[in-house]
Amino acid sequence: MSTNQKQLRWTNIGIIAFSMVWGLGNVVNNYAQQGLSVVTSWIIILLLYFIPYALIVGQLGSTFKDSNGGVSSWVEKTTTKKLAFYAAWTYWVVHIPYLAQKPQGILIALGWAVKGDGTLVSSLPITTVALLSLAIFLAFLYLSTKGLSTLKVIGGLAGSAMFVMSILFILLAIGAPAINSGVSLATPHMDKLSSYIPKFDFSYFTTISMLVFAVGGAEKISPYVNQTKNPAKEFPKGMILLAAMVGISAILGSIAMGMLFASNNIPEDLMANGAYTAFQKLGNYYGIGNALMIIYALTNTVGQISALAFSIDAPLQILLADADPEFIPQWLRQRTAKGTLKNGYLLTGILVSILILLPVLGIGNMNELVKWMTNLNSVVMPLRYLWVFFAFMMLNKAHKEYQSEYKFLKNRKAGFAVGLWCFLFTAFACLLGIFPKMELDLSSKAWWFQMISNILTPIALILLGAILPIIAKRNKRSKPTEDTKPVSSI
Repeated sequence: MSTNQKQLRWTNIGIIAFSMVWGLGNVVNNYAQQGLSVVTSWIIILLLYFIPYALIVGQLGSTFKDSNGGVSSWVEKTTTKKLAFYAAWTYWVVHIPYLAQKPQGILIALGWAVKGDGTLVSSLPITTVALLSLAIFLAFLYLSTKGLSTLKVIGGLAGSAMFVMSILFILLAIGAPAINSGVSLATPHMDKLSSYIPKFDFSYFTTISMLVFAVGGAEKISPYVNQTKNPAKEFPKGMILLAAMVGISAILGSIAMGMLFASNNIPEDLMANGAYTAFQKLGNYYGIGNALMIIYALTNTVGQISALAFSIDAPLQILLADADPEFIPQWLRQRTAKGTLKNGYLLTGILVSILILLPVLGIGNMNELVKWMTNLNSVVMPLRYLWVFFAFMMLNKAHKEYQSEYKFLKNRKAGFAVGLWCFLFTAFACLLGIFPKMELDLSSKAWWFQMISNILTPIALILLGAILPIIAKRNKRSKPTEDTKPVSSI
């Protein structure tokens, strides 16, 4: 890369990374799990997990700067093509629960924008919600096959607006008592240190997966490592800036939530409606009614729609664009004359539809549905981060073969140890995240439904990936010349 292309400074890296990683939902969801004590949890997770995670991504991205496949390319370079397939499969398949949750988010956002509260959706039977969500998903699944470039651009703008709203939320909430003398703090004793100390019991450790889920995704930063003016010096500064921005946003955002919602009496619907209620309260404090809430609801609606459309296509393209015939069956790689991965879309549609309809069997209301889907995502989504740390461990074992402009740790044993720590911590969080975030009641149908589905969903999705190479081998034996044909001509 020529010098004049390396224009990004450490401040640019930090801001770009922050917009990729952070959002208001991270604050709301984790406050709903832990209350005001989440402030201490944020400090711990940032120091012990997020900072090394971001710097690990920096070294991997710098080492394999010419690789376009992201995590799967890193795994292939450091190990084997087979493991690279599983990394690519994991990256795709963890988006299935994410896609299943998006239609619900769209319904909730529209309900707040139209009616001004959360009752439009919460009053509906869970079967109706599931069917409406399925209809929304199938509509966008079909539209994604036709191309949604305009919507994705609009969604990008909406995403930027939501990012601004997330920062505005903190500023408005923290400043509210100074502007409006009638504002009282919802959480008592916010001036006492004891209010911020978690109770480190089993229930607490089951919520760690949500924190990991919130700060994950730093691997998206990797393409920018070698666009930095001086990667070895400026990229670490950018990551430190990122950590500082995330830390400030998480801590101040959580304090702001404590000012608006009592930490010792967290509303049951906080995950579903917390962000909207928060903006509604702030609008009332500042004398502008529902204006802030409506703006947030509308931008969130468009943002959710765009995220749904983009997340149907992008992960599928990563998995199948350069799919190895040895591991991906020919039928799954089939394209239409326009290049659409028709069977890939079909498989996505089947898996997501099952997850959308599954709550009918064991979820009683909308609030529990949102909690379950959010927690399920916090169990499944971090599985892709495991491959980042695995690749870093393998890189440290093969350190003499690869050179990098930026190195997180020069000592390969220390690098391997940090990669192993992050790997084990992620696995630990995912494992404990399986337990439902509700009061233990072995006679509760909802408790058992969430427990069983949290176990079976990741197992089923991973096993499906293990079956594909077997099918691919059988296809090659029965049709040895099949893969010599251009796939795009099918």
